[in-house]
Amino acid sequence: MLNGVNVALGVSGSIAAVKVVELAHELRRQGATVRGVMTESAQGIIHPWAVEFATENPVVTEITGQVEHVEMCGRSGWADVLLLAPATANTVGKIATAVDDTPVTTCATTALGADVPVIIAPAMHEPMYDHPGVLDAIETVESWGVTFVSPRIEEQKAKIATEDAIVTAVASAAGSQPLGGQHIVVTAGATAESIDPIRVLTNRSSGRTGRAVARECHIRGAEVTLIHTGNDVHYAQTRSVESIAEMRSAVFKTLDTGADMFISAAAISDYTVDTASEKLRSGKPRTLELEPTEKLLDAVRDAYPDLPMVGFKAETSGDEESMIAIAESLRDRVTLSFVVANDASVMGAAETRAIVIDDSTTVVDDSKQALGATIADKLVEKFSSDQKETTE
Repeated sequence: MLNGVNVALGVSGSIAAVKVVELAHELRRQGATVRGVMTESAQGIIHPWAVEFATENPVVTEITGQVEHVEMCGRSGWADVLLLAPATANTVGKIATAVDDTPVTTCATTALGADVPVIIAPAMHEPMYDHPGVLDAIETVESWGVTFVSPRIEEQKAKIATEDAIVTAVASAAGSQPLGGQHIVVTAGATAESIDPIRVLTNRSSGRTGRAVARECHIRGAEVTLIHTGNDVHYAQTRSVESIAEMRSAVFKTLDTGADMFISAAAISDYTVDTASEKLRSGKPRTLELEPTEKLLDAVRDAYPDLPMVGFKAETSGDEESMIAIAESLRDRVTLSFVVANDASVMGAAETRAIVIDDSTTVVDDSKQALGATIADKLVEKFSSDQKETTE
């Protein structure tokens, strides 16, 4: 996700600085090279040696005659992104007024003047975050194009955002955002049909693949709506659903507002059942009448004949040729831009083996995050090709 990206990591004097070692590790796990910059206050919370250990690079703790801020964040500087995590109210206020009295704020002023992307992940007590001056400072800095990664409000504290949210913001800022201006609707997860008020008919899908696709599309600049059977996520507008009917309703309501691509990654049940009004008593045999459901891809294609769509096809045969043939049949029947075939054995797992099928086949034997990146890159190719055809 961050291969080849140089991240200058500015650390301010919030207690959240104790999380910097793991954040630096995660940035590096995603492929980034990281160098630390610390305020004096931050050094009172976490030792520079710890940040040096986490980044495997020397840490800037003062600005000297070597003009570290210019070397790192200047117009021809080393950094592709300046990430301030955590950023205190004090640091945000100084950046908004161009006060350069710490290595971190001096790097920020330099980066802003040099058009280096700046990302700020604030952390402080909630009353400080709600202070009018802090809010004004955030609004001012955001108006300059700085990306804020919203904190988690818990226990009357504005706690630093999750590593996942911060890494996603860095990846988005560092990329070219080729899907900018596109609205992409993604479904994810397993639907559940109520048998009675307690029991449901469902499947083993975790929704990881759909969420990975949504995240990678967001990183490439798309506006993403994720319709899934989970909680809100930081990289997309979300519609939380459970049943097939809820999934269908949410999809059509969203598409009716306008969309450029529909990606149906959810494992939608092929059957529904009449729901009993009370709990079905156990201890004796019972027969459930399963009613087949309309395929969502077919319904969407009927309603939106020209909408580009991507479908998924899970099979249990284990035979690659058979999987490809079935997926191609789906692609041709519904007129999909491409289809992703995978063996159902990967449901719920972090790793996958999938085959992306358009005019050719691409095998992804990797993480579901890597599959999401492959699909998002395919979308970039498609939109670029469509735009070229439009201008010719």
